Amino acid sequence: MILTTEELQEACALLAQSPFVAVDTEFLRETTFWPQLCLIQMSGPELDAIVDPLAPGIDLTPFFKLMGNADVVKVFHAARQDIEIVFHLGGLIPHPIFDTQVAAMVCGFGDSVSYDTLVQKVCGIQLDKSSRFTDWSHRPLSTKQLDYAIADVTHLKDVYLTIKAELEREGRTEWLGEEMAVLEARETYDLHPDDAWQRLKMRIRKPIELAVLQRLAAWREREARSRDVPRGRVLKDDAMFEIAQQQPKDTEALGRLRTIPKGYERSQAGQAILAQINAALAIPKADLPKVPKPQNLPEGNGAAVEMLKVLLKLIAEKNGVAAKIIASTDDLESIAAKGEESEAAALHGWRRELFGLPALKLVRGEIGLRFVNRKVDVVDL
Repeated sequence: MILTTEELQEACALLAQSPFVAVDTEFLRETTFWPQLCLIQMSGPELDAIVDPLAPGIDLTPFFKLMGNADVVKVFHAARQDIEIVFHLGGLIPHPIFDTQVAAMVCGFGDSVSYDTLVQKVCGIQLDKSSRFTDWSHRPLSTKQLDYAIADVTHLKDVYLTIKAELEREGRTEWLGEEMAVLEARETYDLHPDDAWQRLKMRIRKPIELAVLQRLAAWREREARSRDVPRGRVLKDDAMFEIAQQQPKDTEALGRLRTIPKGYERSQAGQAILAQINAALAIPKADLPKVPKPQNLPEGNGAAVEMLKVLLKLIAEKNGVAAKIIASTDDLESIAAKGEESEAAALHGWRRELFGLPALKLVRGEIGLRFVNRKVDVVDL
């Protein structure tokens, strides 16, 4: 258990001599915008350690330096939120990284396999998950809680070494590299407030509605960050859509909306919302943003997509790769509608060789699917 900067410096210096380090974090986020880091677990070939970032006076700089050490592979499971914490607190993205959840999909362990399932399959160990919903900010932590926390990285080492060997044996190391590039991209974690509207599921049809929504979303994003509260605590999504559609211009009109809490319209936030609405309404019609149009799929495309889904399942099972990582439903719809002109990710990189080319053959009628001996198979036409 590391409680001081000096102990952390010593541990990180030792781990920096290792080819890899398994990393996990425990945090709280229910009442804040930014994750509250409560625990860091690290494990290398010669050291297992739990760091208490809440210990008085501890400086996490040695940990962030280790995360940026290009000579040490940082091993995570479902890395995105852990990396987000490092990015927010340390201002860097760990590199290089290895996400065992993504790697397991490439090796055929299933879609988004959980850590405990992976440990059971690879190591034959059943983890005790009874401490999963612990309040990690509470001190002192019990021995049971600490045992649970360290198990998230000690077994991760064995999972990493097993899956890494499998990737090398199957010649799929480069496949994983393409996926890790997305996790290591700064824009994955550094969302600009002006782009916050893109996180919302669109329920609007008019350019003026989109203009209001864009300004509201950017304001809410900045407000949530500055106050360190969840976005919904500032303004719920339903309220944003109703405001965008109704476009209230004054306090009285804002207060009549169904999704606005009583009295909210007279608050400082209510006045800020009205300012965003009126600023959007002042935009000249010619300068209003264009509403993204849903992809117009040709008639009969649904059946074609279903055929592509069957082909995808066949190829995924044959090659031991999770279908989810090969192609999405959007990819299949795009391939069915546009063929080679599609910009689907499934038509690029390793996915093209594995699935994209057969999918295009199916779309062109060069191969078909047949049911024989109670199994579906591919046949040349």
